[in-house]
Amino acid sequence: MAELPDPTIDLDWSGYIGAIHEHFDRNALAHPSRACVIETKMSRPLELQSQSSTRCTRRKGSKVGVPYPILAEAVQLTGPKAMISIGKTIDENGPLAPLVQKYVDEELSLKTQIPELRMSDDGILFGGKKDGADIFDRVRSKASSPPEVLVGPDSIGVMSFTSGPEGRPKCVLGRHYSLAKYFPWMAERFNLSADSKFACLSGIAHDPIQRDIFTPLFLGAQLLLPAKEDIAHEKLSEWMREWSPTVTHLTPAMGNLLVAASSAKFPSLRHVFFVGDVLTTRDCKALRHLGPACRIVNMYGTTETSRAVSYFEIPSAEEDPAALDSLGDTIPAGWGMQNVQVLVVSQKDHKILCGVGEIGELIIRAAGLSAGYLNDPEKNKEKFVDNWFVDNKKWVEADKAKDKGEPWRAFFNGVHDKLYRTGDLGQYLPSGAVRVSGRIDSQVKIRGFRIELNEIDANLSGSPLVRDCKTLVRRNAHEEPKLVSYIVPEIAEWKRWLEAYNQEDIKDEGTKIGPTVVYLRRFRALQAVVRDHLKDRLASHSIPSVFIMLQKLPLNPNGKVDSPNLPFPDTAQMMEEASEEDLKSWEALSEIEKAVASLWSTLIPGLHAKTLRPDSDFFDCGGHSLLAQQMLLSLRKELNADVLIGALYYNPSLRGLSSQVGRLRSGQAVEENKGTESPYAKSLDKLVKTLDAKYQTADPDALSPSSGATFFLTGATGFLGAYLVKDILERENTKLIAHIRGAKDVAFAKERLIRSLKGYLLWQDSWEDRISCVLGDLSKPRLGLDDASWKHVAMTADVMVHNGAYVHWIARYEQMLRSNVLSVIDVMKLCNEGKAKLFSFVSSTSTLDTDHYYNLSRDQVAIGRGAVLEADDMEGSRYGLGTGYGQTKWVSEQLAREAGKRGLRGSVVRPGYILGGRNGLFQLGARPRIINTVNTIPVDHVAKVVIASALNPALPGVNVCHVTAHPRLRMSEFLSALSYYGYDVPEVDYEEWKTQLEEFVLAGSVGKDQEQSALMPLFHMATSDLPSTTRAPELDDRNTVAVLKGDADRWTGVDDSAGEGVTREDIGRYLRFLATIKFLPWPTSRGRELPPISADVAQAQAQWGVGGRGGATS
Repeated sequence: MAELPDPTIDLDWSGYIGAIHEHFDRNALAHPSRACVIETKMSRPLELQSQSSTRCTRRKGSKVGVPYPILAEAVQLTGPKAMISIGKTIDENGPLAPLVQKYVDEELSLKTQIPELRMSDDGILFGGKKDGADIFDRVRSKASSPPEVLVGPDSIGVMSFTSGPEGRPKCVLGRHYSLAKYFPWMAERFNLSADSKFACLSGIAHDPIQRDIFTPLFLGAQLLLPAKEDIAHEKLSEWMREWSPTVTHLTPAMGNLLVAASSAKFPSLRHVFFVGDVLTTRDCKALRHLGPACRIVNMYGTTETSRAVSYFEIPSAEEDPAALDSLGDTIPAGWGMQNVQVLVVSQKDHKILCGVGEIGELIIRAAGLSAGYLNDPEKNKEKFVDNWFVDNKKWVEADKAKDKGEPWRAFFNGVHDKLYRTGDLGQYLPSGAVRVSGRIDSQVKIRGFRIELNEIDANLSGSPLVRDCKTLVRRNAHEEPKLVSYIVPEIAEWKRWLEAYNQEDIKDEGTKIGPTVVYLRRFRALQAVVRDHLKDRLASHSIPSVFIMLQKLPLNPNGKVDSPNLPFPDTAQMMEEASEEDLKSWEALSEIEKAVASLWSTLIPGLHAKTLRPDSDFFDCGGHSLLAQQMLLSLRKELNADVLIGALYYNPSLRGLSSQVGRLRSGQAVEENKGTESPYAKSLDKLVKTLDAKYQTADPDALSPSSGATFFLTGATGFLGAYLVKDILERENTKLIAHIRGAKDVAFAKERLIRSLKGYLLWQDSWEDRISCVLGDLSKPRLGLDDASWKHVAMTADVMVHNGAYVHWIARYEQMLRSNVLSVIDVMKLCNEGKAKLFSFVSSTSTLDTDHYYNLSRDQVAIGRGAVLEADDMEGSRYGLGTGYGQTKWVSEQLAREAGKRGLRGSVVRPGYILGGRNGLFQLGARPRIINTVNTIPVDHVAKVVIASALNPALPGVNVCHVTAHPRLRMSEFLSALSYYGYDVPEVDYEEWKTQLEEFVLAGSVGKDQEQSALMPLFHMATSDLPSTTRAPELDDRNTVAVLKGDADRWTGVDDSAGEGVTREDIGRYLRFLATIKFLPWPTSRGRELPPISADVAQAQAQWGVGGRGGATS
């Protein structure tokens, strides 16, 4: 395991190595002829003139500790003048306060004039005449003598202004301790020296001073400054090649500027230090191509830490061409520098250090932290805290022993073991390095889904058509939060794409909005391309609803993306006008198409109705599942067309949906044609032909606790998946190969799995050596496994448990085909390679959601024959299944049972509801009266049936095992638990409840936070005919009883064949859990006290970031 930092060790609290200007003085005296700044002749005259300037200001009455503001715009990239201004200030212990006009306009009244500072060719400094003489004449004789100014570690050397969360500047006081402290270590670690040549590509504003200017001056190295006109897309790389720097510091945004559209290589470059923002592997790939000998170092730090404090070094392309392959989409922040610790602490309890893979808050522990914020004691108390891991008195006593009466101790306020709370989230990787994963105060949650903005940007950057991007959450004019991606297109690739697809480029010079140029028309096609690109990589709720194409991203003076200056979506979209071509298309639309288009434009902010075409897709235009519900209600109200949600998903285009509306308005209600096969049934007939002609037949008796068994499991990190892992590993002599999606590497995949198990309070340390992982994706061929992983599973696994699936109650069959059906074929193909394997497929009782099976159940129960048999051929669901999810499960079941006829041995497990919540009832203040029974089963019992059915198939072939509740509650009984435990949610007639829900949805958003009904994702089910759609047939479960008895005999010794159900007490525990984590309010009316649950449940949910639903049943 990784060696994580110990927050109780000594970090050299009084290890002051002198002031930065003292090191400058020594370098100038030791090497007077060495070039310093490329425009000057020698570094010695530059230092002399800095001292001349210092002495002049001291004669004018300046004092130690009084800030010297330098207006960055006045001295930026002017070489010697900037160096002299900075040198003068730090010589005198100013402190230096570089000001950026945009940060100080509102805070300070500045008086500036054209500077008189001049330097002759021989290095003599002139400051302008006063009373007939130059102001420096009286001090020139003392230019070679350093000023007699004493500073210490707690003297303020730099005042850095940084924009706060509300855009108001904050002044951070940088101490002299850290200005020089870390340079010797950096020089040794990264092989930097006086022979290095640094390219200064930023101005002097704030952070760039230390990284771009102080570093070479401390080392006595050369500093190269390009002309302002050289910092352009193509010119910068040419400048790099011409002047041959060996080192530079960049932000990712500046790095994009360096490599954008450039072909010139710069072989001299040896190190690039990245700071300031998330660095992606794509950023690194382009740079490694142009600078093959360059090592990339990603660094992490904030203005409050005085400098970058962590590092992650990537070997050059020449040293290791494959160095990026295992790093994922973003580069880690790495490890703390010498005597710096990057701690990851629990968000629930900061006194607990996180383990590998846990998400926590990043805390910086170092002796070089800043002195805090100027005149803001409350903020300092919040952000700079005493180290709670160790008593500071320990270091105070140790420092007393080191005290030799050094003069600088007059400016030393004593040892303070402080921690800086960054507000960033991160986690330790298995290597011990830290990966930053976002901000605590920018946790994005839209429509109930938690979204990681960095993940969106990383995936966008994976498109060759995207040169740069930034995704934000912006609120539109209606105060609705929107995911907005700002994209800078890769023009060369865009032209190639247009040529490949035989399209013409649209003439569009762009529209100036603030500091940005927005393309309103030229890249409309690109929006669809990048949206499709993200559909293959992200969940639908993480796909931005708005894409805004820019000429370039605006940068702030620190070289970071200037997010506040990115145009708001309403501003950008309102300026978009319908083109002449758009208007011609609009006129050709039917009246119904125009009405539907207008309706879309009222629901989707910023959408211009007249820009829509017949093939425009509702979801690609910015619609989502919640807006879809509102739109269908509006269609019913305004156009008198009761369109079902499924019709929209099958016909999302303007033309397709309008056609459905037209049919309904003319009375041509769509009727199911029983003479024609359903699309999903037709799909089955085609897919059967792709199955292997014969499957290996595994022998269940060959596996036992003594011989052992290795399981392959998909969907391992989900709710049911976690309990499947538990059931597998609690058995004697078992091993697990977990199929994990989206992990960067196998080690990270394993940590994610362990994290999930800890979140559900299931993890046992003894399991670790019995778990291995393979990286895959059910939406890709062969389960997304590479050849080595496929072969490993084929040769190693004894039992295949296919639990993973794309669960969505609205998406179409075609959208779910790859993940839910073709993956089953792939798993069965794996069963037929290598050793013979047993098979278990987790299906759903949604395959029975047709009138046929409800009527069959009713009739059989009425005559005492029981219920729907497990052996039923399921032909009664060949037509009539209403959800794409149910259709995919039906097709998959039929394929599995056909494979069973060809030799495969195993089971299809059909569970019902696995313990769920009902938050929407609280928002409406009522619950519907529905007397249907609910087939709800505790998750651990479902898991037991799945594994038992795999190990102990009752019959040859692949047979169904029903998981049915014993006993079953009626829906009204289930919901009555709310009142039983004191929630004021009275029961009302279903029609009354349905009307309340429709009115709630039609009212739209509620307040700024956009609270929507928790039933919105299932709104179409809740309002169609819930009493009918929730009818659940009674199920025969003889196969399930048999496999559980066999499991008791052969594996567990415990007979669970009597089955389980969810009781009112179980529901009470679940309600307590939801109230504990503040998902639901606590009950306020009279009722029974909620049953107790383990105190660890809520803590696990908060610490490990999973649903923790299993805690309610523990």
